[in-house]
Amino acid sequence: MEELRPLIPVLEAYKADALLVQQFKEEVANVTELLGSLQEQMGGLDYQELHSRVMTLEDRLKACMQRLACGKLTGISEPITIKSSGSRFGSWMTDPLAPTGDNRVWYMDGYHNNRFVREYQSVYDFMSTDNFTSHRLPHPWSGTGQVVYNGSIYYNKFQSHTIIKFDLSTSLISRSRQLDFAGYNNMYHYSWGGHSDIDLMVDEGGLWAVYATNQNAGNIVLSQLNPNTLQIIRSWTTNHPKRSAGEAFMICGTLYVTNGYSGGTKVHYAYSTNSSTYEYIDIPLTNKYSHLSMLDYNPRERALYAWNNGHQVLYNVTLYHIIQ
Repeated sequence: MEELRPLIPVLEAYKADALLVQQFKEEVANVTELLGSLQEQMGGLDYQELHSRVMTLEDRLKACMQRLACGKLTGISEPITIKSSGSRFGSWMTDPLAPTGDNRVWYMDGYHNNRFVREYQSVYDFMSTDNFTSHRLPHPWSGTGQVVYNGSIYYNKFQSHTIIKFDLSTSLISRSRQLDFAGYNNMYHYSWGGHSDIDLMVDEGGLWAVYATNQNAGNIVLSQLNPNTLQIIRSWTTNHPKRSAGEAFMICGTLYVTNGYSGGTKVHYAYSTNSSTYEYIDIPLTNKYSHLSMLDYNPRERALYAWNNGHQVLYNVTLYHIIQ
């Protein structure tokens, strides 16, 4: 509830429907009062009913936030630890294009020599149980730059610059393609290593690949990919060394890069594909468990998913919005 309440003034500031915001305010107050009673009585209320009300309220708030257009990153919240599991490195995600009601979580432990993807039915199941379905990929993955998008998982085949699109409903490869000139096998990894040469990600504009080439002197190359054919739609070359980047993510067509993966971490570089320009910025990122090995944006949730030293973590983001 503490994470939800700050969204109310944000909605008011952007002149959302006044009656709708007032209803949100009243419901937030009611649920907060119930939570207070629960703390005092410890069991006097039906937890499942209360959990359902909080989840419904969160969904309604997020739906209202979607009325806002794309924006520029201005802040990142304190981390919310969802679960502590797995090894030091890995990735986890939800599908931003999943149909309504499909809240499955996808979980991939490790950065190489593994080909088993866990499927949990919801974030709640992921948090509270260890019941999952396992999917076996035809080839092991490389790094932690996988992404689930519109029912398929996209990943970098181990020890290659091949990108694979694997349909999770049919358990078949629907497309594979080499990412020409991209470094692989720890040639141009993120600063933490881990075969993180090729990082796939999504934002409001679609599917992206972040990598480096000899032709660009080991600096980051950013390519927008056709999610059906995996062909490059357009590429941008940046001046940021790939090996000096801790992690990176896309929001609204802008690539954001962190200055490291351990200790004091911040987002310090932004490259806009809309203007083909870059700038140095200073947005703190609380690195609670001291080792980031995955950081990806989910445009439906408007949140960053992170794998931090065996902990699965979420961050809310603050965007400077332009009203549609």
